[in-house]
Amino acid sequence: MAVDIVFPKVSLETDIGSISRWLVEDGAAVAEGQVLFEVENDKAAVEVEASASGTIKLSYPSGEKIRVGQSVARIFLPNEPFVQPGEQLVEKSTSTTTPASTPDAAGLSSKGQTHRIIATPLARRIAKEWMIDLSTVVGSGPNERIQRRDVEQAKSGEILKPPAAAGSPTLAPSMSDQQILALFEPGSYDIVSYDSMRRTIAQRLAASMQTVPHFYLTIDCDVGKLLTTREEVNKQAPTDADKRPLYKLSVNDFIIKAMALALHRVPDCNVSWLESGLIKHKHSDVGVAVAMPGGLITPIIRKAETKSLSAISGEMKDFAVRARTRKLRPEEYQGGTTAVSNLGMCGIKDFTAIINPPHASILAVGTSAERPVVREGKLEISSLMSVTLSCDHRAIDGALGAELISAFKQLIENPTMMMV
Repeated sequence: MAVDIVFPKVSLETDIGSISRWLVEDGAAVAEGQVLFEVENDKAAVEVEASASGTIKLSYPSGEKIRVGQSVARIFLPNEPFVQPGEQLVEKSTSTTTPASTPDAAGLSSKGQTHRIIATPLARRIAKEWMIDLSTVVGSGPNERIQRRDVEQAKSGEILKPPAAAGSPTLAPSMSDQQILALFEPGSYDIVSYDSMRRTIAQRLAASMQTVPHFYLTIDCDVGKLLTTREEVNKQAPTDADKRPLYKLSVNDFIIKAMALALHRVPDCNVSWLESGLIKHKHSDVGVAVAMPGGLITPIIRKAETKSLSAISGEMKDFAVRARTRKLRPEEYQGGTTAVSNLGMCGIKDFTAIINPPHASILAVGTSAERPVVREGKLEISSLMSVTLSCDHRAIDGALGAELISAFKQLIENPTMMMV
């Protein structure tokens, strides 16, 4: 009996995707365990292998939108009748709807005929507010029932905004592509298409700034003791058979550990906002922004408050290498309770970072540099590092955020407290 190859779920945020490229041809002989195709989400490329040996019949070309769980190919076992290449394997549904009876957001045609569109009441209300044709939305619920998230992901994940309430102030509409291009001389520019990563980053961060009320807290940390401790620990690191140190701690490793312990000390900040209630996390799962070609990714150190600095260092080195080649698994960068973004190595003194939901905070870390400070009326030179905490004001109030960043400062200025 033929074996179906189904489209995998590679992102928690969507149930629809596409095959980036097939690695086998229609009608080719394949072996169990052979890589058949690649699926790219916004952060990584996932390879899908054959679950049996035989002759493969492809059902979808690369680039076409496919729902998770849909059969994308069939492997016909040896001595089994094979559907010849070019013949249709997947039965496509046909529509008899004419232009004169286009369904509206409520699922009714202009002639008043009801179409078989199954949707939740909330999804219908949102679709009506945003003027979305439900017949164009793919439902992810049971029996293809359209849910709220399906409406929000309509039009290939485009972020839609409901119209402003009557009497409320409205934002000026942004310029169209044509209006922007009209400002530049033809031939004086090139247009580079967005890949899925850049488009997703743009959508998520724009949504965060529009829906999450940010506030910012900045503080200077004296990292003199940290730099000395780091140097001493690295000098005393054990070595392998080739006399190479088994670990080499970075300043960022201390920052990750300090942020994790600070959240453990101030548990009311280790939260995520839900409309129905506040999630209070039991562990500090710290995401760390890693630059990669075309964007960035945030692999997560799980239960960072329980791990040693050397363990955190080893995980981050592994994550960084695999992130730059898009080899991270979705569970390694999805979720988390907070994040750290460090631009100190770029010489940036201080900056603010955008919260990445479901996080309620993110710590932006600047460079450490010698600066003059006054202590007890005397001018001294100290190694200072500026950090800025972005907080979701729905979940974290100002005084609570100040408590969190103060806890971080105490830990980073006394690094031995992180080693006990």
